[in-house]
Amino acid sequence: MPQDFVESQLPAGVKAELRGLPKELAEIVGAHIWAAGRYVDVDPDLAFRHAEAARRRAGRLPIVREAAAETAYAAGEFAVALREFRAIRRLSGGDELIPVIADCERALGRPRDALEVLGELSPTTKDVWLRIECLLVEAGVRADLGQRAEAKRLLQAAISRRVGPPFGQARLRYAYANLLEEDGDLAGAREWFTSAAALDENAELDISDRLATLDGVVLPDFLDEDEEDEPNAEEADESTDAEAGEPIDDEGDEPTDDEADEDDESDVEAEAEPDDDSDGLPADDDEHDEDAERAFDAQAPDSDEEQH
Repeated sequence: MPQDFVESQLPAGVKAELRGLPKELAEIVGAHIWAAGRYVDVDPDLAFRHAEAARRRAGRLPIVREAAAETAYAAGEFAVALREFRAIRRLSGGDELIPVIADCERALGRPRDALEVLGELSPTTKDVWLRIECLLVEAGVRADLGQRAEAKRLLQAAISRRVGPPFGQARLRYAYANLLEEDGDLAGAREWFTSAAALDENAELDISDRLATLDGVVLPDFLDEDEEDEPNAEEADESTDAEAGEPIDDEGDEPTDDEADEDDESDVEAEAEPDDDSDGLPADDDEHDEDAERAFDAQAPDSDEEQH
């Protein structure tokens, strides 16, 4: 169990779910969930091992399944992530998990299954972030299928209209720049990475690194300075069942949702701002209202009309 775990640091919702477990087991499961959340961004593999330790003991708790799904996704364990995300969606309903489920299918080499999952998104959804996420996944799937022109068209259609927050627009431009770089259009890629950087207010994307690479600049490596802040990999070993010597409720708590569902058609669009630069996109428009969103829905061409 993580040595520096403090129960008071657990969110109230997690504590509420853990109350249904015996006290000692609740403390162990809570510690692993806490560690999974702590390390998911800095050491996904370690976070995944903690989440799996929690799942083996209390696999039926929704919060445990969520931890297992998110850490598996971050660690590249896409088969596990797909199983858990599908199970969560069956329990909770809604479309929020469509992008990550589709992206897992894509990562597992099933692009057409990914497109079918994306087709489940309700065309009447008002969640702009969800539409942007689905569009980004679809553009990646189209590129995987060799439909690179269609991938660019999807992104261009979204970029050409200003709907959604600036960071969403930054991600759309970043994805478009990435396609241009892969196609050898380095000047175009640099222009669009720069455009994305202007909208990435908190520098959450690695645009500086991408621009430096395009310019042939080698950035200094600060790994040695940051090494002390990295989590100790031995902690995961200390938390494993064999070394901890803790009782495990294995088979009884194993989830049974291993099957992947077959889903329907794919067509996802999103909205963002008109670009003020190149590539034949409309001129910049400062308006940001519901009329723009309705115009996008009415005007954006169907994204999968010919290529399934």
